[in-house]
Amino acid sequence: METPEGVARMRLVGGNLALDFINTRTGPPVGDPDDDVLTGYAELVAWGAYAGALSKPEAAALSRLSRDDPDRSQVAFARSLRIRDDLDEVVRAVAADRSPGASVLARLRDDEADALAHARLDRGRTYGWTWRDDPTLDRPLRPVVHAAVNLLTAGALDRIKGCGGCRFLFVDESRNRSRRWCSMDDCGTSEKMRRYVAARRSRPTG
Repeated sequence: METPEGVARMRLVGGNLALDFINTRTGPPVGDPDDDVLTGYAELVAWGAYAGALSKPEAAALSRLSRDDPDRSQVAFARSLRIRDDLDEVVRAVAADRSPGASVLARLRDDEADALAHARLDRGRTYGWTWRDDPTLDRPLRPVVHAAVNLLTAGALDRIKGCGGCRFLFVDESRNRSRRWCSMDDCGTSEKMRRYVAARRSRPTG
């Protein structure tokens, strides 16, 4: 399956599958997003494969299934956008040290219950939930929802941050918790350049 150009250009900088899913929308740190990688079910499947939530055979099977049942694939895609909105609301509240609303947390609880209802417990180094036997069109969403709940219930909430230069969210794994940017190669470099230009302009001439 060929990866759509927009998906292939994505930066996976969240440090968590759910945060990378939220980061499929780009834009400034404050305000509405200005671009969206997920434009249809095909892009959702491509993103799942690109982010490691789906194997290539799973992605190919879902692509065939969506072509055979376009109405149900559209329902699954609409659900994915709703889940992304919910995760965005919850995680941004946590990053701002606020409590998310009860209704959005209830929906996340129900989405996690649905995800686990389609999961199996498999052994790797330890036991964990997998969705290898789930052939349904909602398959790309299951590990995303589970990753979000695991981050909220088992992670260090004060490490969840928003980038200072764009709307991306990430887990700050730095030792002193000082990370400010989604990526030093992008937003970090842009800020350094802005400061450099500002410093040059402030220097006295002559």
